[in-house]
Amino acid sequence: MENILKRTHMCGVLTEKNIDEGVVLNGWIQKRRNLGGLIFCDLRDKTGIVQIVFDDTIPEELFQKADSLRSEFVVGIRGTVKERQAKNKELPTGDIEVFAHELMIYSEADTPPIYIKDDDDVSENLRLKYRYLDLRKGKMQRNLTFRHQITKVAREFFDSEGFTDVETPILCKPTPEGARDYLVPSRVNRGQFYALPQSPQLFKQLLMVSGTDRYYQIAKCFRDEDLRADRQPEFTQIDLEMSFVDVDDVIEVQERFLKKLFIDLMNTEIKLPLPRYSYQEAMERFGSDKPDTRFGFELKSLNETVKDSEFPVFANALAAGGDVRGINIEGGADQFSRKDIDKLQDAIKHFGAKGMVWIKIGEAETTSSASKFFPPDKMKEITDVFGGKAGDLILIVADKAKIVFDSLGFLRRDMAGKLGLLDDSQFNLLWVVDFPLFERDDETGAYYAMHHPFTSPRMEDVPMLDTKPGEVRAKAYDIVLNGVELGGGSIRIHDSNLQKKMFQVLGLSEETVKNKFGFLLEAFRYGTPPHGGLAYGLDRLVMLLVGEHSIREVMAFPKNQAAIDMVSEAPAVATEEQLEELGIRVVE
Repeated sequence: MENILKRTHMCGVLTEKNIDEGVVLNGWIQKRRNLGGLIFCDLRDKTGIVQIVFDDTIPEELFQKADSLRSEFVVGIRGTVKERQAKNKELPTGDIEVFAHELMIYSEADTPPIYIKDDDDVSENLRLKYRYLDLRKGKMQRNLTFRHQITKVAREFFDSEGFTDVETPILCKPTPEGARDYLVPSRVNRGQFYALPQSPQLFKQLLMVSGTDRYYQIAKCFRDEDLRADRQPEFTQIDLEMSFVDVDDVIEVQERFLKKLFIDLMNTEIKLPLPRYSYQEAMERFGSDKPDTRFGFELKSLNETVKDSEFPVFANALAAGGDVRGINIEGGADQFSRKDIDKLQDAIKHFGAKGMVWIKIGEAETTSSASKFFPPDKMKEITDVFGGKAGDLILIVADKAKIVFDSLGFLRRDMAGKLGLLDDSQFNLLWVVDFPLFERDDETGAYYAMHHPFTSPRMEDVPMLDTKPGEVRAKAYDIVLNGVELGGGSIRIHDSNLQKKMFQVLGLSEETVKNKFGFLLEAFRYGTPPHGGLAYGLDRLVMLLVGEHSIREVMAFPKNQAAIDMVSEAPAVATEEQLEELGIRVVE
């Protein structure tokens, strides 16, 4: 006797075209209803649900067996597809049902600790603890399938463009900067450690030296950092590198990839070329290097308008070399109360802002938190900068430029969300280019690389490396979707003299450079092509395209906020024998 019914169809694909066909289905029982002479079961697999009917024409033994079914029993069904009398328009298979004449119970199931339905409203930690049950939900199966489809499109596209899929090492040398490494002790070389890669950066550059020319990889990466909705200790990149290219070449290939991705999977045509904003323009207009352009509320400068103002908040900011800027929330005057505005004041303190000036433009009068400092004609001059009209709410921040940009960048998107302007069905893709090559530490005055020390400066800015390093622009580029960075990359330095200059600006000694990057620089001595690349955050890309708000919803077995795998309970304590073998002692 066979111990399995060999499946002929998936549950969710049956339609009226299958009426009168004999089918074999396998799956899980979603629910069972006994109406006396009829037993109805909803059978579920990863494609969906179909209704199974057991009636009084089948043997009594089979009818009793069907009556024993409970939720999450795993079964095989042999039956015939019939037209459903009471059609269910909410179910893709709602026009048909399967009359069963054979039933095989593969395994019984205890009552699950979570409901197997999309809107179960259970705590996230419970979902993660029983992830294998959570993944049975239709939404989670759709998310995993969509993730698979994205990687499939990526592999097909980059293969057709002459890229070679190359695996790079997982056990690497600890990296010198960036996020914390996950360290792996070496048993063979006691006292020494590998690190799990934060990215394949150095190895993909070595592949360009090797003549691979075009490389890509669906790459696992690891960073020991604090977790947020779009971060995990381990994540996946669509990683690539190209030889003999400049910025436009990398961007052109990526735009064609994105066009294919959106038409194939989202049925959405994106217009090429995508908009490009310089880093400076993005910050000045949107307060962010990841601008969301689905709505307005663009930043406007008030520096000229209020340069002679005696209002201390504005005067002090400008005297310290800072900025005075604001945004106009059109129609927001009646939408937000004083209490709402006070909450916004508290929210921007997170970015270092000491406060915020608000202006409400009414039909008869304009009110403001700074009314006593500005006569009506000056107040009108200020509101005119924003194109203000009756019903508008203007929010102004004065401080150091970074604080102003960060605060207003947050406010414009936060207010858009509150006003329902963040349309998840709209996909605004854009590039941000010409990032600063360096960032400066305000406390020490030292410079550090905004991306990494192998990013090439724009050639016309190279003379400023000695005199004005803070003004040097990088050949770096980020791809942004609806205010979220999908990926980023740069053209790399391939000239050894320029690389040495870069290290000098960063204050790295020859010994430090040798210890940290010696193996890469050694390779560069033997002929290095101009090269550059980019990496997409796969988890983040899937999250945005399926309309989720956390990457945990598109990963099979993610960690929780405490970086714990709730299913396997990793990380765990190692035994004394394991630690002894590795030459490690745990300090309490």
